[in-house]
Amino acid sequence: MDRMIFTAMTGAKHLLERQAVTANNLANASSTGYRAETRAGRAVPVVSETLPTRAFALESTTGADFTPGAISRTGRTLDVAVQGKGWIAVEAPGGGEAYTRDGSLQVNQNGVLQTRNGLNVLGDAGPITIPEQTEITIGSDGTVSTVPAGSLRASVSALGRIRLVNPDEAVLERGADGLFRVRGGGDATPDAAVRLASGYLEASNVNVAETMVDMIALARQFDLQMKLMHDAESNARQASQLLAPVR
Repeated sequence: MDRMIFTAMTGAKHLLERQAVTANNLANASSTGYRAETRAGRAVPVVSETLPTRAFALESTTGADFTPGAISRTGRTLDVAVQGKGWIAVEAPGGGEAYTRDGSLQVNQNGVLQTRNGLNVLGDAGPITIPEQTEITIGSDGTVSTVPAGSLRASVSALGRIRLVNPDEAVLERGADGLFRVRGGGDATPDAAVRLASGYLEASNVNVAETMVDMIALARQFDLQMKLMHDAESNARQASQLLAPVR
């Protein structure tokens, strides 16, 4: 009896965790460049001399869905979308290098090129600084160029190149901040083949309809686990009544 309770209990616990991940994916359905998180469940036997017949459910993060999102035109100069595979390198909040597909950029009050979330965009020599009173263009290879406001296009000057990388997706892991990093530390090597589309943004790759269906299915599975625990309790109560001594 306790085996059914133990399995159902751990199953219900991890279904709640998967529901939280699914809800987070749904909440990021409109986040630029978001990659849906994927999880999987499996049964794991309890290795024990006293409980060798028990098993519990285990939920684990399998990674992310790297399917590209739809690219739409915005016409904004500081909007860029990575075409195909590749990542934009940014300075992580705790230091070090991290990677994102969010190409909605801005220039802060200090003239530093950043993402909308305030992360410094990295160039070949660190963060890229933009002079005041200039117009900015971003080339397909990530080159950031400026021209003084009102000047001729002939006076264009290159300030640097956005660090674009394309590491193997198998070595990437998502951090708690939503940014991707190389598993085990280290920085990815710049890849000259990665291209940007200026004036475009990549949407999240979350399928809203499919995610909603997943949430409904998970809720029903959770109800099933709770029913199993209720049935186990009912069976135990009836067994106690049957085995109770007759007075």
